[in-house]
Amino acid sequence: NIIPIGKPICNTQIYILDKDLQIVSREITGRIYISGDNVARGYLYHPDLTAKKFIENPFISGQRMYDTGDLGRWLPDGSIEFLGREDHQVKIRGFRIELGEIEAAVLDYSEQITQVVLEAKEVNEEKTLVAYFVSNSEIDKTELISFLQEKLPEYMIPVFFVELPILPLTPNGKIDRKALPDVGNDDV
Repeated sequence: NIIPIGKPICNTQIYILDKDLQIVSREITGRIYISGDNVARGYLYHPDLTAKKFIENPFISGQRMYDTGDLGRWLPDGSIEFLGREDHQVKIRGFRIELGEIEAAVLDYSEQITQVVLEAKEVNEEKTLVAYFVSNSEIDKTELISFLQEKLPEYMIPVFFVELPILPLTPNGKIDRKALPDVGNDDV
C-alpha cells in the first residue's frame, strides 16, 4: 500500500537523501530531511540530539535542515511516499520517543544489566513501552523505575519490564524484535 504524505508547503524544502547526504533519484528510497522557514531551532534542553538531527543544509547556505528519521521516496506526481522509520523512534500518547535514549538510561542503572531493548507493544488496546533486559543478577524493578523517573520524563518510563535469559536474535545477529514475548502480570 502506498502511503502518500503530500508535497512541501511554501517556504519549505523537502530532500530525500542517501547516507552521504546526496539527493536520490525519483522512486529511490532515502531518508527524508526538511529545511526552510518552518524548521525549529532544535530540541529544548537536548543539545546533543539537536546537533545530531538539525544539520547544516548542504544545498542552501546558512540554512539548517532536520533529519526526520523517516524513509520515503518521491512519487511520479511529485508527492512523497512514507516508507517507515529508519531509527527506533515511536509515538506514544502524542510524544515522539527515541527508544535508544530509554535503553541507555536503563543500562545506566546497573552494570548488572548487560542488554536492553525497548519496544512499543499493544497492551489492552493501548500502545505501551516495554523494556526487555538481560541481567547478571536480580534487579529490583521498583528501584529501577525510581531511577528512571529521575532521568526521564514520565511518558518515557516503560510500563512493563521483562527479564529474559537472552535476547532473541535473527540469523544475522541482530535483535529479533518480532520474537520478543508478550508481557504478563509478573512483568509490571
